[in-house]
Amino acid sequence: MQAGGLSADELQQIRDALAAGRKPRVQFTESAGQISGQIGQVVGLEDPAVSDEWVVVKFGRDELPFSPADLRIAPKGPVPKKVAPPVAEPVEPVLSGPEFLIDKPLPVKAPVQRRSEPPAQRRGEEEVPVAAPRKAARPVKAKPGPSLTVTLAYGEGEWTIAANQGAKALARPYVIRPAEALKMVSLIDVPGVQEAVDQIMAAERAEAEQQAQRLRAELAEVEARLAELGEAG
Repeated sequence: MQAGGLSADELQQIRDALAAGRKPRVQFTESAGQISGQIGQVVGLEDPAVSDEWVVVKFGRDELPFSPADLRIAPKGPVPKKVAPPVAEPVEPVLSGPEFLIDKPLPVKAPVQRRSEPPAQRRGEEEVPVAAPRKAARPVKAKPGPSLTVTLAYGEGEWTIAANQGAKALARPYVIRPAEALKMVSLIDVPGVQEAVDQIMAAERAEAEQQAQRLRAELAEVEARLAELGEAG
């Protein structure tokens, strides 16, 4: 049985076993502390670049990360249990004969105190696994940056666009041409948006036609006035 931790070849074997849906058995080495010699199951491998403890082992009800140096491939067959040696009981002294004394009280025998043993180490019983110590908390991941929001709006006959990153304004609302706004809207495949834009553009075309008619009428009046002034001259 090897005394060191897991080698690169053994780690690759564990990785292949996990990919096949198996949970390979490992044994804790002396560097794992008080759970040395106990058996666990590898349930996952994390990124070794993030932490030195990246081999996730299920031990009892816990799933904790360990370093490859804390583990080795479990031996085949049942693992021998640690049995505490029997405790020798004190031997009572044997008296050579009874002592007959009329004026002395009979000696009272003090009760023999037996040394209590932990439940896990009584003779004839198996050792109960000790719960694995809690590991230090993993490093907290960096908080993502503020979100970016781009707003396309229409109001008072003009299309505007603005950009914000969180509470910071990257671009204040500025006017863009209707053709550019329509290109942006055409990329949005949301029911109801295109219909609303079509209504806005129809209303703008109607208003532009009315304005053009007024301008043509005013232009006709100006041309007629110029014609009159030309004839008078």
